[in-house]
Amino acid sequence: MTQPHPHPMAGPPAATTRAQRTKALVFATLGFTVTFWAWSLISPLGPRFVEEKLTDDAALIVAIPVLVGSLGRILVGALTDRLGGRLMMPFIAMITVVPVLFVGFIGQYNYTTLIIGGFFLGVAGTSFAVGVPYVNRWFPKESRGSAIGVYGMGMIGTAISAFTTVPLHNISPQLPFIVAAVVLVVYAILAYTMMRNPPDWQPVRQSLIATLGRTLSIKLTWQAAYLYALAFGGYVAFSVYLPTFLTNAYELEPADASLRMAGFVIVAVLARPLGGMLSDRIGAVKTLGVAYSLIAICAIALSFDPQHIVVYTTEFILMSAGLGLGSGATFALIAQRSDPARVGSITGFVGAAGGLGGFVPPILLGAMWSATQSYSLGLLLLAGFTVLALLVTLWVGTVPASDPTPETAHPDTKETRS
Repeated sequence: MTQPHPHPMAGPPAATTRAQRTKALVFATLGFTVTFWAWSLISPLGPRFVEEKLTDDAALIVAIPVLVGSLGRILVGALTDRLGGRLMMPFIAMITVVPVLFVGFIGQYNYTTLIIGGFFLGVAGTSFAVGVPYVNRWFPKESRGSAIGVYGMGMIGTAISAFTTVPLHNISPQLPFIVAAVVLVVYAILAYTMMRNPPDWQPVRQSLIATLGRTLSIKLTWQAAYLYALAFGGYVAFSVYLPTFLTNAYELEPADASLRMAGFVIVAVLARPLGGMLSDRIGAVKTLGVAYSLIAICAIALSFDPQHIVVYTTEFILMSAGLGLGSGATFALIAQRSDPARVGSITGFVGAAGGLGGFVPPILLGAMWSATQSYSLGLLLLAGFTVLALLVTLWVGTVPASDPTPETAHPDTKETRS
């Protein structure tokens, strides 16, 4: 049904109720959670694969899904602007079932098949680029930071994987993958049945090439990409590599290391909506400044290789809080300063940068440990790149915030109701 197109920066139409917005946020967050759970299934088993002599270092095994999931967000973000979150989120969940079951029944017993399974498991990581534009269009501008921050709590899927994968694997090697597959199927069916696109949503009819080209011409795309590569990339890197890091540096048992990684993840998950809420109140730039300062301080402190369990645990927890704050504030920045019709495409690029930011550090840390039996240099590099992110944040803050140019008259768009 064709309808007049409202100004894109206006909030949801009057007919949109708080209950409808809450329902949309809940289903988007659940989708992010279950797909991130699946995306992270290999990571907790990294030390186990080393023990079983499948590989000498689990860094590449845990990094492959991160790389694929990150690059895939570019395409999935653009497709979400064209097809809508109501279709894309359950679709991503359903197709993720295939690599989950492949890894569970075939892939985990051989290094080559594990790499192949991890490659296709990366599809699950693209779901992030679906939920951000979907949630963004449901909420008014003044509360988008908070809403997207709450959506970001779907990162807790990584913690679910950390808590459950090893214990379930101890019962049966296939069990964690079977459980995840069942949850994905149930979610996909419910989401496709109950999710709706926002009443003011309209598909972008540009070609994908034109859409991606337009996105790359926006300065905010590149600024936010670096900021997110540091914040979310750091979170991803530690969430997938921390069990190996703690096992090597502090000689913890794999199960203990996985539980500590889960604690790291939970802190980041809880801090992410706080980053969005603070951005709505004091501004995204100030929130990012606090986040990056905290990360840099903790990275420098950890580079001195503290051995007391209370000291290094506290430093990792505070770093995790900074990474969560930064991740939430980055997308609050995008929501506050970009055209909603372009949020999906921008999110795709920025989300890809975040994932790529998580791809390199595990490999780099693994190489440094092999060469020096120390992670200190890697932590100092993290501190240096964080200071650079702080400078980028200050640069963004020098540009007065203003509403983006509306694109309502674009000839390649057409209003539809879903």
